[in-house]
Amino acid sequence: MKGTKFIIAVLIGLLCMGTGCGTKKGKSLDELAVGNQMMGISVHDPSIVKADGRYYIFGSHMEAAVSDDLQSFKSIASGVNEANPLFENLFSEDPGAFSFVGNYIEGGYAVWAPDVIYNPVLEKWVMYFSTSYDYRTSNICMATADQIEGPYSYQETLLYSGYGLLNAEETNFYEILGADASASNYMSAGKYNNLNFPNCIDPTIFYDEDNKLWMVYGSWSGGIWLLELDENTGLPIHPEADEEKHIDTYYGYYLLGGLHNSCEGPYILYDNETDYYYLLVSYGGLIREGGYQVRQFRSDNVTGPYVDVKGNTFAYTTDHSEYGVKMLGNYKFPSLKTAYMAPGHCSMLKDDDGKYYLVYHQRFDSGSEYHEPRVHQMFMNEDGWMVAAPFATAGESISEEGYQSVKDISGLYYLVNHGTDISSEVHNAVEMSINDKGEVVFENGKKGSCSLQEGTPFVTIIIEDISYKGVVLEMLDEAGNNVRCIMAVGKNNETIWAVFYIE
Repeated sequence: MKGTKFIIAVLIGLLCMGTGCGTKKGKSLDELAVGNQMMGISVHDPSIVKADGRYYIFGSHMEAAVSDDLQSFKSIASGVNEANPLFENLFSEDPGAFSFVGNYIEGGYAVWAPDVIYNPVLEKWVMYFSTSYDYRTSNICMATADQIEGPYSYQETLLYSGYGLLNAEETNFYEILGADASASNYMSAGKYNNLNFPNCIDPTIFYDEDNKLWMVYGSWSGGIWLLELDENTGLPIHPEADEEKHIDTYYGYYLLGGLHNSCEGPYILYDNETDYYYLLVSYGGLIREGGYQVRQFRSDNVTGPYVDVKGNTFAYTTDHSEYGVKMLGNYKFPSLKTAYMAPGHCSMLKDDDGKYYLVYHQRFDSGSEYHEPRVHQMFMNEDGWMVAAPFATAGESISEEGYQSVKDISGLYYLVNHGTDISSEVHNAVEMSINDKGEVVFENGKKGSCSLQEGTPFVTIIIEDISYKGVVLEMLDEAGNNVRCIMAVGKNNETIWAVFYIE
């Protein structure tokens, strides 16, 4: 009798191994609510700042919006024109912000990628923004206001790019470098050397661990650069040049990119818990099928070097797709009506309650270039790398108690691997099951394993000998389904998102 029971137990065990026994199926696809969260407003290149308990985003083309909950936004300014309430003197008779660049090459004035910060010494809200003529001829300007919603008054232009030997005197080049300085040092073949020096756009401002004020900026062209700012004036502190350390007196500290590789929209956040500076940038072209995406680097020093999970930085190379942690690109889950495409030009916020948020603009696989702002909560994995939730924030919180075993998170998941490509490819979700023993099986037969740190939300998934470390989060997806999400960063700079639809 005992032998019979043993044989039955063995047969059941073998059957379980073959069928994924212990894997919860969750809600069937036929039961899913399907939809995309749409806000109904457009703010390109959104930069976030919090004031008086409200969240403001400022974007290109003099767009701005406000929210009380990071879930719905109301437009408060729109359009590059004199009627826009954001500015009071930008289009005056002597428009200093455009005196060097003039109209954008495609027509009209270009007012791009602002970042707003409160300067307690000046007792002003300060907006840093760029104006531009083309991909190398641009300015970074400064404006101030008494109230966060404006109106902002243009003060002066901080940096110039795209000048030549004949018009360098129209900039502050000689004022900063001295009358004997030679603009030829910034020239190549008689033109501004945009392969090694920056296009002066996309400024964002932050405080470091010592409460010093900094501006990170740049786009494609000669890459991403950094300058310290004087809190008493809001203006740059130009460092001593050091060619070996890639420090230029006029443009500051070189950080990433160059040779006109796609790399723009830099944003740096210092986190005192991990003691890292996190630098996020966007690769690819910003159009729907341009491969736009968000990449992550970090450093333990404000001036760098900024490295990825592999320990590599991105400097002067012809192929940069393998550099930087790809946090998100084009993707689609079963509960999304259309794929999300070309996410990027982001900013970050660490809120008063310690939660991190990633804010960026998003296009859709809908046949148009329509875009909207997005806000996704972010988390640190056990190695101190940021991972973003797959869906827009809905007020969720990560479990402080965590999970006791893999059994608690087992189930049939839909996994998106964002890869490291810079392309128009949409990464569709594939089935991945995790059983009670931590065995991982994909729909194509590929296998792996899953382990959990008991009493924490930290999880590790190993797929084809690549270890992905991340966190587990329960939240609502954008169609209102209850979901359990796994977000993890791999040793290969890839990010995976896995979603289980809870019954």
